Amino acid sequence: MAFVRRKGNSFYLVHNVRRAGKVRQLYLARLGDRARITDEVVREASKRHPFVELNWKSLREQLNSQLELADPESPAVQNLVSSLRMLNLDLADLFPPLLRISESPRVAREILLQLRLLHSTIQVKLDQFDRERGRQGPAGASLGVR
Repeated sequence: MAFVRRKGNSFYLVHNVRRAGKVRQLYLARLGDRARITDEVVREASKRHPFVELNWKSLREQLNSQLELADPESPAVQNLVSSLRMLNLDLADLFPPLLRISESPRVAREILLQLRLLHSTIQVKLDQFDRERGRQGPAGASLGVR
């Protein structure tokens, strides 16, 4: 059975195997500072360890249910808020003329594509929060949103 283990500031996907009567941990993938199982993680782990069968859907659901956003002092909340602040500052410094003077039109197109994707993702998330807030009542007490 595979599970996520934290070592230092990083998370790893590990699997216990028996060798010579002893249990050893097989490191399947490094998940980074935020435990996320992406399609890339699935591909890499499957390629590196083709004989280990995993229920990826179950692992993803398990990780999604473990994110501790209720505690404002938790590392997950602190990292999320910090990342959002830095993204806001980086975006505030990005002006269209900077993209026009870029040496590479490919870079400008990629930045615009990522900005549009970010816009869509933010809109989906805001809609999800609005729907949840509607279920909680006008104050949105459980989300802490007003």
